[in-house]
Amino acid sequence: MIRSSFVWKSIFAPLFLFAVWHGNNFGVEGFVISSSITTKTATTNQKCSLVQNNMVSNNNNNNNDDGLGERFGGYTVKQRLREEIESPFRNVRLYFFGVSTASAMLALYFSSLAALKGYMGGFADTPPLEESLQSCAINIGAAATCAFLTYRDYKAGQANLERISKGGALARLRLSPADGTTNSLLTMKEYRRAKRVIIAAGGAEYVSQLALALTSDQRSDDNTLVQALQEADVMIVPVLLENNTGASLNVGNTISSWQATTPTEQDRNFDLTRANSVVAFPNGPNQWYEYLQSEIETCQTQGFDVLEKGFTITVKKNGRILRRATGQPQWNAFLQTMEVMDGSKFGMPGDSEKYGGP
Repeated sequence: MIRSSFVWKSIFAPLFLFAVWHGNNFGVEGFVISSSITTKTATTNQKCSLVQNNMVSNNNNNNNDDGLGERFGGYTVKQRLREEIESPFRNVRLYFFGVSTASAMLALYFSSLAALKGYMGGFADTPPLEESLQSCAINIGAAATCAFLTYRDYKAGQANLERISKGGALARLRLSPADGTTNSLLTMKEYRRAKRVIIAAGGAEYVSQLALALTSDQRSDDNTLVQALQEADVMIVPVLLENNTGASLNVGNTISSWQATTPTEQDRNFDLTRANSVVAFPNGPNQWYEYLQSEIETCQTQGFDVLEKGFTITVKKNGRILRRATGQPQWNAFLQTMEVMDGSKFGMPGDSEKYGGP
């Protein structure tokens, strides 16, 4: 009877909990498993309300983006609560699949003893060896499945925490607007809901080409790129990458490199001030390099020369990364598809006034 109970748990518990695993994806908000889960769900809802209220308070008071609690395990309390908001049943799944793994391992222990007794013989009330081996196989499969699901969900949670942490680092990066309209430094967070930001990082020649594309007439007609960027609520942030030490890259003086741009004969009506309204320069090279380091390493791993070819990171109005690409920005394709790719045309604040509708 005990053996059958363990086998039942090993077979049906993972199937039952599989419904919990996908319950959130299918919108089963009221799915109650037991009083313990109900209590944990209520606690999760309280945490969600706490984070939402704190986020509103932070927006009003310009508090630090990660100011709730101290760091433990590499992440702040606020970052962990944000991850729980995005996936409220993850901890529930981790708990139950972890318990199911332990339960299956315990069942495997008893079924292994039964198989050993059946093999040796001479024991009373011992099930047949074939039946015991079948129970062992079932328990091994259940333990492996539950362990895999537990590990996969754990890794997904860690990846989500890393994304949230990097988003916080992005929000804290400081900028100096090229137009000099403000005497104080701005942060990326202050551009949320108002601007899309294109971070264009590369060597001195890359920054120079970017400046010429924005501030000179390189075709037969007049350059209206700056006006188009203004209408699309786009801010360009050039970042100069240098290799002074010979071992690793660092972020250099982008303003000096930008101002040192020299036009060629094909660059008519060159004037750096033409782009001041859509350009901001990075401030704090160490913080910028720490954020861009993983992007640089990814490009180098894929065989790209980040100094010569450069890369761009497009940040949406909600502060999330839209896309990453190598080379100079492809302006025409970028501007024509931005409203749809960004998703701002479908639900961002202020859309009614800009696009019409309720």
